[in-house]
Amino acid sequence: MPTDTRPVAVVTGASSGIGAATARRLAADGFEVVCAARRLDRLTALAAKIGGRVVELDVQDDASVAALAAAVPTCRVLVNNAGGALGIDPVASADMSDWQWMYDVNVLGVARVTKALLPALLASGDGHVVVVGSTAGRWIYEGGGGYTAAKHAAAAMVETLRLELVGQPVRVSEIAPGMVKTEEFSLHRFGGDQARADAVYAGVAEPLVAEDIAECIAWTVTRPSHVNVDLMIVKPRAQAASHKVHREPSGGAGS
Repeated sequence: MPTDTRPVAVVTGASSGIGAATARRLAADGFEVVCAARRLDRLTALAAKIGGRVVELDVQDDASVAALAAAVPTCRVLVNNAGGALGIDPVASADMSDWQWMYDVNVLGVARVTKALLPALLASGDGHVVVVGSTAGRWIYEGGGGYTAAKHAAAAMVETLRLELVGQPVRVSEIAPGMVKTEEFSLHRFGGDQARADAVYAGVAEPLVAEDIAECIAWTVTRPSHVNVDLMIVKPRAQAASHKVHREPSGGAGS
């Protein structure tokens, strides 16, 4: 059989939302995409459609991350997309288990996967680490203490990694989305409460969608190898800031 000569891109959290959209977009751009996440049924269906590969991955587990690295001996692009938020409690009544989960997934998970795949990225001669951050990693908002703290930490890690890798053949980029409407992010944040999840986007005519962010990621990793996009902040036109969102009067109030 002929050897697959497509450059390899690993996408974590590829089972839904931005991760799945990014996997589809990179495959369309000619990458062999390794779809990595916990839900194998979703990954298998996605990989079959895009000609990709599947690796079961829990970014919180060292052994799982090591298994990913073993399964991907060559890699040109790593998209650290796995992450999430839990709750909107104020600091005074915060659930520390929620904060622990957010830090472990959004910060330590990125560190684990990046550390494990960095040798392969360096060996490619033209590697690229992309971290899907958030505007929450640049600006804070009430009720977002745990999530904004984690995303600020992730942003600091990206900048540190870029300094440490200067002069080596690996680029480091952060894509920081604002309000993106996906099927699971807000639903997971509110413990499955669909009404609260829907209220986040109430009255917002055109929030971003997963494909918008996937397009930004694909553009970033397909620039010439001497071009590094350090940070791309992407928000819908209706969102001027985390706390300033235009909502149509008939849409009701969001959270």
